[in-house]
Amino acid sequence: MHYVKTKGILSAKNGMNIYRGCLHGCIYCDSRSRCYGMEHDFEDVEVKENAVELLEMTLRKKRNKCMIGTGSMTDPYIPIEKDLGYVRKVLEVTERYGFGFTCITKSSLILRDMDILKRINEKTKVVVQMTLTTYDEDLCRIIEPFVATTAERYEVLKAFQKENIPTVVWLSPVLPFINDTEENLNGILDMCFDAGVAGIICFGMGLTLREGNREYFYKKLDTHFPGMKEKYAKTYGNNYYVQSPDERILMKVFHDRCETAGVMHDNDEIFTYLNTFEEKKTFEQMSLFDL
Repeated sequence: MHYVKTKGILSAKNGMNIYRGCLHGCIYCDSRSRCYGMEHDFEDVEVKENAVELLEMTLRKKRNKCMIGTGSMTDPYIPIEKDLGYVRKVLEVTERYGFGFTCITKSSLILRDMDILKRINEKTKVVVQMTLTTYDEDLCRIIEPFVATTAERYEVLKAFQKENIPTVVWLSPVLPFINDTEENLNGILDMCFDAGVAGIICFGMGLTLREGNREYFYKKLDTHFPGMKEKYAKTYGNNYYVQSPDERILMKVFHDRCETAGVMHDNDEIFTYLNTFEEKKTFEQMSLFDL
């Protein structure tokens, strides 16, 4: 872990990454790709030590309220967050200035901040996004070794359902010849529907491989799935998108089941929902006409 000072914190789309690099060890992680220009070891997490102060300065000057997002490149709830508490401080700032909040995580540590998330959601909007890749707990511990298992993430989704905080699941990635089965897909969908998720994001039944993450992924395939690297190389070569041979069948199951369950499954619709700021009226704000 090392600290840096940064000049800005929010992207043009109001997203931020407090940390760069990760300790979850997911074998497929796209954020390892060299195209992102990370100049330090992936496990040597970069901490933006002035992130909270910058966010407060930025939100204080913003004329229009919006959703503040985090987690697109690095899970905000990596283990060091337990000690540093940067995400919790960011949430306090977000609440203070009346903005909405959404994040992507695979960690049950987010439950630590349930109190603040509930308060924000009472005034504006919170959406918790959680990645699910495999229904098989043993497989989960192999491909996502240092993070909450799928069953634990399901319990997190249920906890937010109980508090009426909406959730969205990323069904991604799906690893060809490893977890691209109807059994796995249906197991994940059953969990999502039972936990009352608002939507499920799925870009297809496959994963992306680029310089940097491809080498790491292949190394882990050699360790855990002997012979699988050669099968990938023969089937896909250096393709950027590695698609399951059963993509068409699996995507039909996905869309049909989501449609029947009344769960959003159009990516554009879900992203519009995630980016739409909502301000909820308190009792004091309601007029006699509203009542």
